[in-house]
Amino acid sequence: MDKQKYKVVVAGGGGVGKSAITIQFTQAQFVEEYDPTIEDTYTKQCVVDGEVALLDILDTAGQEEFSAMREQYMHTGDGFLLVYSVIDKTSFEDIRLLHRDILRVKDCSYLPMVLVANKVDIKNERSVASRDGEELAATLKIDYAETSAKERIHIDETFHKLIQLMREFTRRQHEEKKNGKKGNCTIL
Repeated sequence: MDKQKYKVVVAGGGGVGKSAITIQFTQAQFVEEYDPTIEDTYTKQCVVDGEVALLDILDTAGQEEFSAMREQYMHTGDGFLLVYSVIDKTSFEDIRLLHRDILRVKDCSYLPMVLVANKVDIKNERSVASRDGEELAATLKIDYAETSAKERIHIDETFHKLIQLMREFTRRQHEEKKNGKKGNCTIL
């Protein structure tokens, strides 16, 4: 079985649960305490649709003081999880800008991305409705998932969906190049 290798970037504001999602996926454990990340890398091999995928996962800094590092990780990513917290309206509102910046840095009109609404287990503090997340994802033309790193809700499925999107994107780029088109991220 050939391994497909992908660079996944987990991006979003500070405190939205990027590290918790990543550690839950790679190590099947929930990290209770919040320790702001500068940048961490994880590797995970998994089988999706009968094919092996090897992921290099970059858990990025959400704090504003590390924004200078953002363009670097945007350049290297093959697929992106754009994470916000359903109990933090500001983290949701910041997603449009993050999405736009990734497309600008990569000079693309489309990239494999999933909008991730995290912390759905905290129902009594929810300030961003499912409908709002679904509408934003539709506007951005990306997939949508609701997760809870704490309760391990839809964690694996979200990463697996991104793998499927990256595979499809790569396949379509190869077809475009084979057919003489430039294939520079313009697949919609």
